Amino acid sequence: MRTSYTIKSNLAGLSALILASVATPVLAQEEDSDESSSSGITVSANVALTSDYRFRGLSFSDGDIAVQGGIDVSHDSGFYIGTWASSIEDSPTFGHTELDLYGGWSGDIIDGLTVDVGLLYYVYPNGDGGLAGPSDYFEPYASVAATLGPVEVKSGIAYAPSQDSLGNADNVYIYTGISGGIPNTPISLNANIGINEGSLGNPAGIFGVDDYIDWKIGADWAVTENLTASVAYTDTDAPSINNFTDSAVVFTLAAAF
Repeated sequence: MRTSYTIKSNLAGLSALILASVATPVLAQEEDSDESSSSGITVSANVALTSDYRFRGLSFSDGDIAVQGGIDVSHDSGFYIGTWASSIEDSPTFGHTELDLYGGWSGDIIDGLTVDVGLLYYVYPNGDGGLAGPSDYFEPYASVAATLGPVEVKSGIAYAPSQDSLGNADNVYIYTGISGGIPNTPISLNANIGINEGSLGNPAGIFGVDDYIDWKIGADWAVTENLTASVAYTDTDAPSINNFTDSAVVFTLAAAF
């Protein structure tokens, strides 16, 4: 469910870990497909290599390549749980890895209108949590998506309540996105704009402001049924910081199983 924080010596290790974790559930899914169907449970996985890990317009990989991957378990009832990981720029507070754990419910309220609500826990297992303080935090989220022919419009909100890791202040992120396929082609286009206000809008007091706007325009090419190549232009109105808040063109190759 998660998509979209320098890979140095940890690149090979993290990549191997992700691929190993993906291979096992995928194999189990193939062998037990009949059992999964009868139980209503579906297991899926994804891996990706991206030129820059951009999260809400900010680079968490210092403008360098990041390797990512995740596993999701969903039920026909709409409930799901999952985990997603990415390499990030190494730092004392966050270490070199981000691990996201989440769970929630997603389903159609009426035909063409889908709601998704859940709770996401951001974990930084390699952060030392010393003088820099804690880094992990919780963030509930909700979104609604409407399908209008080949076009989907999605709006959502993510609210992180006051926590030690957020400097005992809260944060809210509101966004709207639109996507749609080009008829008779394997290409789809997408655009997104978001507003961040609160503690996550001014990490380490760098900006001098507590909020910013980010936006992205991109295209996806379905190379095969499971392989997608993407390109996106992303930017923010925050003070420009090279390889952090500045504009960037991001290339991604992702596989889903």
